[in-house]
Amino acid sequence: MNPVLEVLAFLGTLLYAYAEALVKLLLPAKRKTVRGELVLVTGAARGLGRATAREFARRQSRLVLWDVEAHGLKETAAQCEGLGATVHTFVVDCSKREEIYSTAEKVKKDIGDVSILVNNAGVIATADLLSTQDHQVEKTFEVNILAHIWTTRAFLPTMMKNNHGHIVTVASAAGQFVTSFMVAYW
Repeated sequence: MNPVLEVLAFLGTLLYAYAEALVKLLLPAKRKTVRGELVLVTGAARGLGRATAREFARRQSRLVLWDVEAHGLKETAAQCEGLGATVHTFVVDCSKREEIYSTAEKVKKDIGDVSILVNNAGVIATADLLSTQDHQVEKTFEVNILAHIWTTRAFLPTMMKNNHGHIVTVASAAGQFVTSFMVAYW
């Protein structure tokens, strides 16, 4: 393509993007309500999962909370119930595919169709490459990558059938930077 045309195409695209941003700034879209939606949050016992669950509770969603750590899960549930949310908890080891699938079936059967899935569960082994043990690397991949696939496969078909739903995948910026003692965290 002609360099002059390329520059003109770039400038046109840039101008369009700025105009679109200005319109969206001045006329913001109405925010979607999540009131009454059934939201499943993995890794809900602490950290970002707990904060996410609390925010959905504030917005009057119904919650299904999963984590491997029962005590923290109970604390998160109590906080969310204190905000007025209906909460169901399940102790789930997201590194185990069959546990994900069987618990997903219980959720669908006993509670209903999940319309928002927040794949948040994550683990990390902090050690250098030679000190990180094989099972730690495997666990990181099972929870941080494969679990997202298994949970999505468990709930996406119903979302597609209902033509309604969202899947949110939480990832850490630490995977984008060189971080000492976090070799298995890719």
